[in-house]
Amino acid sequence: MTTQPKTTRAPRIYLAGDTVFRPAAAELFRAMKDICTAAGLEGVCPFDGQAEVDALAPGAETSLLIARLDRDLMDGCDAGVFCLDPFRRAADMDPGTAVEIGYMAAQGKMLAGYTVDGRPYPRKVAEYRSRAWGDALRERQGTGGSGGMEDADGLIVHSEGMVQNAMTEGFIRLSGGTVCVDADLLTAFAMAIDSLRQRLPGSAAPHNN
Repeated sequence: MTTQPKTTRAPRIYLAGDTVFRPAAAELFRAMKDICTAAGLEGVCPFDGQAEVDALAPGAETSLLIARLDRDLMDGCDAGVFCLDPFRRAADMDPGTAVEIGYMAAQGKMLAGYTVDGRPYPRKVAEYRSRAWGDALRERQGTGGSGGMEDADGLIVHSEGMVQNAMTEGFIRLSGGTVCVDADLLTAFAMAIDSLRQRLPGSAAPHNN
């Protein structure tokens, strides 16, 4: 009786972020997958295995199907890399990506993040409020917690020392990961992928071009 040799596969990385909504999303994902391959990893994007979605009419059923398919993709991945860029010109990141961070963190998987916007989160909030509403932040009455300022509605401007909400960037850091910043999106992404490669068991050495 012969024993079949074990086959090893490259670690699978879920490519999360608002990339799916951007112009030329397919081309962006191809470039990201090439970066993953060069690092000895397999990039998995939300478009993978979802060709049937393009033929469906927009609506609640289609949206729920996409959520289920994305969840299934995350279940089959070993780690995730997340774009923390502000979404729709606001201060906060894409909320769907934030959910995915929490989902994969709860599975105990390795995470990394990247962004082209390294401004501290409170500064993002201050500049958004000024631009969108014409008001300014004010000092809180009281001390302690995650922020010393509040907005014109009295909401604490939290997550000082981070580029995004502490529950999103924080979960990445609690997994042992980091958030990489560069003005070029793909450069920031490649930095995040390299940080994952160094931590993931079974990842191959990067390929030299």
